[in-house]
Amino acid sequence: MPASGADATANGNAKSRDHNQGNQDKKYTIEQKAAVIRVRRCSATAFYEILGVEKTVSDAEIKKAYRKLSLLTHPDKNGYEGADEAFKMVSRAFQILSDSDKKSKYDKFGGDPDNRFGPGSASSASPFSSFARSPGGRGPMFEDEISPEELFNRFFGGGGMGGGPFGGGMFDTGPQFVFNLHGGNGIRVHQFGGARPRRRPRDANGNNEEPPQTAMSVLTNLLPILILFVLPLLSSIFSSPAPSGPSFRFNSPEPPYVMHRTTPRLKVDYYLNPDEVADYSGRKMSELDRKAENSYVTGLQYDCQLEMQTRNRMMEDAQGWFIQDAEKMRQARNYDMKNLGHGGSLLNMSDSLSEADKIRNKRLAKLGSQASAQSSVTGEGRGDGSTASPQPKAPVQPVANPEQSAPKINITNLSENYDPRETSLTQLETRQTKESAPRINPDNSRERPMTPTKRPNSVNRRPASRAGETLEEWENRVLSGIFRISVDPSVKTDVHGHALYFAKGVREELEEQGGPIKLSINVLEQAIVEVGSNSGKTKPLDYLLGCWKRVSRQFRSYRGQKIDEAKVDIVKEARRLCMSYCIFAVTIPDMFGQEQSATSPLTPHLLLDPEDDRSLCHDFLTEAISRFPEDDSVQPALIGAVEDMSRQLAKMTMNNDEYKLYVGALRNLVRYPALVKAIAQSSLFLPPSASAADLEATTLLGPFFAISPLQREATMNYFSSPKTRDQSFVETTQRTLRMALSAHQQDLLDIVNHIIKADKESRERMLDWFALCVNKNHKRRAMQVDQKLVSSDGFMINLTICLDQLCEPFMDAQFTKIDRIDVDYLRRKPRVDIKEETKLNADQSTSDEFFSQPADGQSNFISEIFFLTLAAHHYGSEAASNKMSQLEKDLKRMEKHIEEIELDRHKFLDDPLRLRMFENAVQKYKDQIDKGLSYKHAVQGVLLDEQSQQRTMQFMRYVIVWLFRLVAPTSQYPKQPLRLPLPLEQPEVFKCLPEYFLEDVVGAYRFVMQNMPLNIFSTQSDELVMLCITFLRCSEYIKNPYLKAGLVTIMYHGIWPFRNRSKGVLGDLLTSLDIATEHLLHALMKFYIEVENTGAHTQFYDKFNIRFEIFQIIKCIWSNTMYREQLDRESKVNVDFFVRFVNLLLNDVTFVLDESLSAFQQIHSLSNELKTSNGMEQALRTEKEEALSAAQGKAKSYMQLTNETVAMLKLFTEALADSFTMPEIVQRLADMLDYNLDVLVGPKRKDLVVENPKEYGFQPGVLLGEIVDVYLNLGRKESFVLAVARDGRSYKPANFEEARRILATKLFRSTREVDAWTSLFQRFKKAKEADDQAEEDLGEIPDEFLDPLVFTLMEDPVILPTSRTSIDRSTIRSHLLSDPNDPFNRSPLKIEDVIPDTELKEKIEAFKAEKRGAKTLAAAETSSMDISPG
Repeated sequence: MPASGADATANGNAKSRDHNQGNQDKKYTIEQKAAVIRVRRCSATAFYEILGVEKTVSDAEIKKAYRKLSLLTHPDKNGYEGADEAFKMVSRAFQILSDSDKKSKYDKFGGDPDNRFGPGSASSASPFSSFARSPGGRGPMFEDEISPEELFNRFFGGGGMGGGPFGGGMFDTGPQFVFNLHGGNGIRVHQFGGARPRRRPRDANGNNEEPPQTAMSVLTNLLPILILFVLPLLSSIFSSPAPSGPSFRFNSPEPPYVMHRTTPRLKVDYYLNPDEVADYSGRKMSELDRKAENSYVTGLQYDCQLEMQTRNRMMEDAQGWFIQDAEKMRQARNYDMKNLGHGGSLLNMSDSLSEADKIRNKRLAKLGSQASAQSSVTGEGRGDGSTASPQPKAPVQPVANPEQSAPKINITNLSENYDPRETSLTQLETRQTKESAPRINPDNSRERPMTPTKRPNSVNRRPASRAGETLEEWENRVLSGIFRISVDPSVKTDVHGHALYFAKGVREELEEQGGPIKLSINVLEQAIVEVGSNSGKTKPLDYLLGCWKRVSRQFRSYRGQKIDEAKVDIVKEARRLCMSYCIFAVTIPDMFGQEQSATSPLTPHLLLDPEDDRSLCHDFLTEAISRFPEDDSVQPALIGAVEDMSRQLAKMTMNNDEYKLYVGALRNLVRYPALVKAIAQSSLFLPPSASAADLEATTLLGPFFAISPLQREATMNYFSSPKTRDQSFVETTQRTLRMALSAHQQDLLDIVNHIIKADKESRERMLDWFALCVNKNHKRRAMQVDQKLVSSDGFMINLTICLDQLCEPFMDAQFTKIDRIDVDYLRRKPRVDIKEETKLNADQSTSDEFFSQPADGQSNFISEIFFLTLAAHHYGSEAASNKMSQLEKDLKRMEKHIEEIELDRHKFLDDPLRLRMFENAVQKYKDQIDKGLSYKHAVQGVLLDEQSQQRTMQFMRYVIVWLFRLVAPTSQYPKQPLRLPLPLEQPEVFKCLPEYFLEDVVGAYRFVMQNMPLNIFSTQSDELVMLCITFLRCSEYIKNPYLKAGLVTIMYHGIWPFRNRSKGVLGDLLTSLDIATEHLLHALMKFYIEVENTGAHTQFYDKFNIRFEIFQIIKCIWSNTMYREQLDRESKVNVDFFVRFVNLLLNDVTFVLDESLSAFQQIHSLSNELKTSNGMEQALRTEKEEALSAAQGKAKSYMQLTNETVAMLKLFTEALADSFTMPEIVQRLADMLDYNLDVLVGPKRKDLVVENPKEYGFQPGVLLGEIVDVYLNLGRKESFVLAVARDGRSYKPANFEEARRILATKLFRSTREVDAWTSLFQRFKKAKEADDQAEEDLGEIPDEFLDPLVFTLMEDPVILPTSRTSIDRSTIRSHLLSDPNDPFNRSPLKIEDVIPDTELKEKIEAFKAEKRGAKTLAAAETSSMDISPG
């Protein structure tokens, strides 16, 4: 059967090949495109990822995934590029995963199991595995490979293993489809179906021999590669060095580039900033001309390369799978390459170029001629639309009349006499919408228009007057050319072929007056009104703006020339009248018979390219602004246009590039200071009643700052179908998003900078707008934020980034301008509203009183920007970061809720209507999740921008140093080191600062530390560590415990291992900085104690999370022995402080151990109950399952805390055994250890057995080993041994014996450790026996000698001052560690207030002496009886 698209006769002749073949015109859906892209991004051997399934997937699910993907990617159904490759990958993945043997090898070794030498081959496991045989008798080396199409046919019923539906087997010669990728020589042929591929006939005689490739054909095939890679390399080799010095531009003048120059050789027009070349000599200016020419030629060459690449791509696309598409090939060969024509023109003008540049230009022209002999660059056609034939080898003559055709320029046949300026004139003068001045313009898309050049002998330059021409005739000719007006009905076009408007009314009036029938300045106004009123489809303003461009060019051309003053006056007056009527067309449209528009007529003209005849060019704006004082209608017209731009932009998003026109237009306008002043005074600039939600739409600048990828439509555009996107797609899209946003933010900064620099009043209005935005958005930091009442994240982030950049000029590394930040700004009626903000360490009344006292002086700009930026971070980026964190939690909760809802689907299967309602409800919920996920990806992309975060870190570093100078004004940090602790007397101004001044710093560094720690530089790290230690060591300076907890979190994330840093970005600093080794441990212990009571309703659970982070920091720094010495010093110098710390540590160990182990007991019980109770009611079973799930969650959370707390106890007891055996501590510690030892090795340990204990972090052996280590660490102290023996509840000798057995047989501890444990156990037994004997000797103890709380004999009785109760000193000290009140009447109590009860102590001592004496006497009597005669 012939191949598709071929008509084969009996003798093999091929016919009918003049039509398209293959799938080049085949369409595809978005889903098909997405499937191809996703599959092709996968590794060739990532078979699970290709099919989109998990490793634990079943065979049925693999088939289901293959069925779906093969249909999506099949080349017959999917026309998207790369579909065939994706289809092969899907087929290969199914071949491997559907074969159990191959799947097993793949799961074990990875790679392709059929690849003999790959990592996944059997040979990687055994040197003999290559010779293994499959059940069919053939090993992997020789196994037949199934083509993707055959596999597809088999799977979808196209045959099965026996061939087609009628059998056929291995000799099947059924239908086949042969195609040739790209149709080029040497490209392999692919076959779908059939027995074997067959070659296409090469000619009509059936000759199948392939002609040998010639050198020319090889070069032709390699031409695209040469263009893409070799040509840029040659260009870089032969090009001149990159220009340096003043900047210049090649398009129209735009402030500050308003100084016009023309290069002397290539006649390239360009514009400079006069200030940058004010001191340039003539030699330097000549050198600058040369650099401008080189820059222009380089740009032109780049454009030429792009044209050639485009043409080559068109030719490749025209080369179908079977034959060429004739029409497409014709279009490719006739592709108009304008820039190559201009490049050839420049070759004849490049006598002044360097030899390297000449060589490069000639090569460029040569490449163009090789690519296609038919490719040429044409000028514009004639007015009637016809084109002229090329005239190679002959000079091009000046155009004699407008009816002549414009010649085509063939770059392959350039003549030495060819004058490119004449061709430029011909091209440009025949355009109805372009200027009549000559230009060297390579491509409109490059936007490099050149101004008229001064060439006296060129045909492009009209002589000022013609021989014998009178002033009236000159005036008529010039005004007719400028305004395109004729008073002679027989003259319909000018010398350039432009159509002229016949002013009939003007002619009639001139005839009535009997004067000459010529256009003059006297009748120009009447002519303008007549033509403007009867211009047809052309609007009066469009017509007049074109006239303005022409008259301005005419006026500029007189500069530096000796022109008759009368002629200059005529053109000057014509220019004045043209501007006046432009203004009339805007402000009084009925003058031209037009109706007043609801929007400003100028708005669309502001958005046009400056070179468009209808745009508002630099000359127009300059002239219009100059009329502000004399014409009060001009300013409102321009400002109205700007306001209209703002309103239109408010309806746009970042989904397309249309917004750039508006931003670019405003950037252009703010370069005129007078216009900036007028813009700042607009009623829309600071509307008095704008709400937070309205700022983005109702203020003039709001829509410009609202443009962001965080706009809802933009997020869904960037991240559509977010659940189907892999991480690489997300990261790539985020990078794209950041690039677009960064460019937009730079534009916003440019706009703001020009407004601020325009004048003082504009600067004040700009600052007022910033303040309005932050003050209106206080609710963005509320606990529950209603997004409808506040500004968007994108708007506020843009605002924050802009303010960050405004701060950069004064934020130098040496902090030379930090003294300019005046804290008294806050007491001079500041723009930033801080009245309702929570203060660092002052209540509202104290704060109000402080700020009610105004400060003298005037606030400077640096202070204004600094405090505005702090507020913007608080309500902008920090609020967005918090929202992202909350969004992640909400998405997890919603996903879980969806899973729970899906469990009820079976209830509606029998009711189609309810099932449809159920599915609609679920789909709506899933759509909300998709929106949330898209927004999450977008906001991550925005916030994780390295450049903006580095800028933020720089600002926050400045804030840290500024805060240090406030709390320690005499240190002048960083010039002098900061000394801790800080003064007890806190500066009043620091206490009354808004809390967010420090909260912004903590939040910013915490975010960066969690997500991009490498963004924190070493200098920032030093100050960050100092900040954390300073305000934890002097925690009384900050009232909010959660703000201090944020400092702990920063250090905690800073010690996370990262890449090659085992201690993170802060770990080494925490172990080496002097301020850390001296103060960090005390600061952490101090906050460990403080966090016991945070004042929040969640304080009980919050303290465990905070203490967990403290444990991690201590473990990181413990390797430095200086910290052990510091802990020992604390236990001896600050005894009460240390005892309280240890008491809380024991409380935590006791609680979390008890909670964890009880949770495991509950899990064990519930699991067994659910397994054995098959007949349990569903409701009861559900209840049990929920209880089991709760117990499992509890076990996971508490077990993590248990492991860290016990590990910390082991570290401390190893270093400081004496400190942990104080009378106030030792008994509680012994009781806790005995209890948990009983749980782990006692009779009830079987209740701790659960499935998958590692899932909960539960390792009983490890936990037992650490508890045993604590015993051994303290076993050297007799007080600890006695405390263990006195534990009447949990001390059980059998537990110690069982622990010894486990240590020796299961934990494999060394003999030395087992012997030490055995010896310690024997000491416990002896101490127990001795203590029991002592208690027996004392007999009945009087109640007055017993401690009223623990009922033991008092050793050191004291009297409590208010309740007058006697109690043992160790007992009351232990009580006060957790409760600062008298246990008998709840009065406040300190250990220093207790009174020694000496009288009671003497009685107790006498009682003990009496008992000891009685025991001695009894022993003596017993001894005498033993030796008496029997």
